[in-house]
Amino acid sequence: MTPILIKTIQFFLSLSLLIVLHELGHFIPAKLFKTRVEKFYLFFDVKFSLFKKKIGETVYGIGWLPLGGYVKISGMIDESMDKEQMQQEPKPWEFRSKPAWQRLIIMLGGVTVNFILAVVIYIGMAYSYGDQYIPMDSLKDGVWVIEKEIGDEVGIQTGDKIIAVDGEELKTFNSVFVELINGNNITIERDGQRIEKEIPIDFISTLIEDEDKVRFLSFRVPFQVNKIPKTSHNKTAGFQSKDKFLTINGSEAIYRDQVMDILEKNKDKDINIEVERADGTHSNIVAHVNGEGKLGLEIGGYTMDDLQEEGYLAVETEKYTFLEAIPAGIDKGVSTLSSYVKQLKKIFNPETGAYKGVGGFAAIGGMFPDTWNWPAFWATTAFISIILAFMNILPIPALDGGHVMFLLYEMVTGRKPSDKFLEYAQMIGFFILIALLLFANGNDLYKWLFK
Repeated sequence: MTPILIKTIQFFLSLSLLIVLHELGHFIPAKLFKTRVEKFYLFFDVKFSLFKKKIGETVYGIGWLPLGGYVKISGMIDESMDKEQMQQEPKPWEFRSKPAWQRLIIMLGGVTVNFILAVVIYIGMAYSYGDQYIPMDSLKDGVWVIEKEIGDEVGIQTGDKIIAVDGEELKTFNSVFVELINGNNITIERDGQRIEKEIPIDFISTLIEDEDKVRFLSFRVPFQVNKIPKTSHNKTAGFQSKDKFLTINGSEAIYRDQVMDILEKNKDKDINIEVERADGTHSNIVAHVNGEGKLGLEIGGYTMDDLQEEGYLAVETEKYTFLEAIPAGIDKGVSTLSSYVKQLKKIFNPETGAYKGVGGFAAIGGMFPDTWNWPAFWATTAFISIILAFMNILPIPALDGGHVMFLLYEMVTGRKPSDKFLEYAQMIGFFILIALLLFANGNDLYKWLFK
């Protein structure tokens, strides 16, 4: 299967699971409170359904329009806009006849299930896979700024040790990108001195403009020869597989970033390279740098185990028993939600330019790996579930949060908004959602066409 097909299958599998469980969150309390549910649908059945079957008083079905799903609850003003039913006298089994606290539980059911699902996935992942990470303080000689322009903007240079973001110690390299995107200030250590840098307010916009450069940082990797191609202009210079660079023209050249900088300054020149052989002996090689600043060598061959064994970094894996995985999963769910809320705040601030990164279905589908990977699939599904939970609780009419907002108003004031008001609010909310949907997917289309 092609990578796009694999991503598409994962996207629809994840989306279907999340929609069905979200709607079950409404369906189950509705049935417990003896409220009639007329429809339970995966996807929308505009004009026709791909499948439907009536069981009891509920029609279960699959629509053709994959923009979500719904349960149609009797006596509730929702996306169906069933005005005829609402003009009749309330029936005991209808949503509008139930006490406000029961209606509140029914409306909160979907987002509650989404958050619980994410936590359950995180618990399962903690128990099954543990948590593997690179401690930030284990990086022997700091970070490698792959994209220097982006590094300059945020104030990070190759060799810096990133200590904290917004005063909070940065413990793992795995979290550095999210923390930088969410943060306002960064603390780094350079040449033994601590330096405070302000993260530019539009830093996230800089990353969005070239998504290939989002991961502009890496850990530093030694420069090691993997193979000498037969077409290399240095094939007779004396290089061997597993040669590790030590110096070039007397200057330290252990890491790839060091070697690349020196080669760039020595185009069309011969250089003297000191290497360490696989057997531990040292050798000097005179090689030529071509006009592109290349040696014509295939580099690589270093694994994470090699880097760890030679002390360049550490890779730690925290294993959990089932009982230990429960608080770990809850903590992961809460921290993921908190991080997402921080990102959303930046989206609503035009100065950050974060709105450019808002994506629709293509962006969500792109979050899945292009090979089948269960840990990555479940991690992505959990994250999307967190997003759905938060977005659905926003106080926008037509979303669960809009219904909750009006129910809380009713419970506080003792006055229920009129059905006519709720109908208008539902229509306004629907148009807001359509506008957001068009904007998000329009962003996807723009990136596809022009980037």
